[in-house]
Amino acid sequence: MASILGLAQELLVFLGKSVFIVLESLVFTFIPVPRKKVAGEIVLITGAGSGLGRLLALKFARLGSVLVLWDINQEGNEETREMVQEAGAAGAYAYTCDCSRREDVYRVASQVKKEVGDVSILINNAGIVTGRKFLDCPDELMEKSLDVNFKAHLWTYKAFLPAMIANDHGHLVCISSSAGLIGVYGLADYCASKFAAFGFAETVFFETFASKQKGIKTTIVCPFFIKTQMFEGCTSRLSYVLPILEPEYAVGKIVDAILKEQLYLYMPRFIYIMVFLKSFLPPKLGMLLAEYMGAFNFMDGFTNSKKKD
Repeated sequence: MASILGLAQELLVFLGKSVFIVLESLVFTFIPVPRKKVAGEIVLITGAGSGLGRLLALKFARLGSVLVLWDINQEGNEETREMVQEAGAAGAYAYTCDCSRREDVYRVASQVKKEVGDVSILINNAGIVTGRKFLDCPDELMEKSLDVNFKAHLWTYKAFLPAMIANDHGHLVCISSSAGLIGVYGLADYCASKFAAFGFAETVFFETFASKQKGIKTTIVCPFFIKTQMFEGCTSRLSYVLPILEPEYAVGKIVDAILKEQLYLYMPRFIYIMVFLKSFLPPKLGMLLAEYMGAFNFMDGFTNSKKKD
């Protein structure tokens, strides 16, 4: 009898909390969600030497953050450092780092801690794409995709998460992809790496939540193709619902999601519908829809054998 009462009590608490969360969500549908301040925060961005990483750095510079810029391309990264300084960053530090190499990540991370301090916002942005079908992709390129797009996240989390936990203050940002939610023809290795990155970031979020580490926030970003060199030449047949995203638009949405401490960000919004449809549509109907949308031809115009962002 006592166990039944206990279960009933737990159910009532669950229902009460659920109602509160639903009402809170409804309120913030009409009232803007407060944005946190990031002035003075130490923001580390991987892949900062070009593309999306550079634009993210400039956005945080204008918000008064201290930027720690990682990239394998020393020249491009130094250009970004100069740009963010001019844009108003509270500080800018450029480090040459090969994120695919665990030893390199740990070495440079130790340098950052000594020279700059504890990173409070970690943005895992670095990525590469081969754009080749599975059997056409050399083993070493597939390994590189997994090393950069996924394994690097393991090493950066290991390097910087302990200090965030100790300070009860930090924000983990995973730039995954819509290709980390739904498979894409011609992107087998890329999809595998992005699915892994998404699953890893989500699981670490669960761990911090269950451990009541309320000061540690997570944002997981899943955009469709962005108009950078990384996916140069890719096309979308139904661009009115699934457009190739403009970099400035994507960065604006990403930074806003971070400031709102939003857990998931899918871009464009049609990605939410695609994920929902995938969960219940019969496979044959799903393939018919993919064919109609031109999903098997997204990569037809792809012009780069290996690009990073």
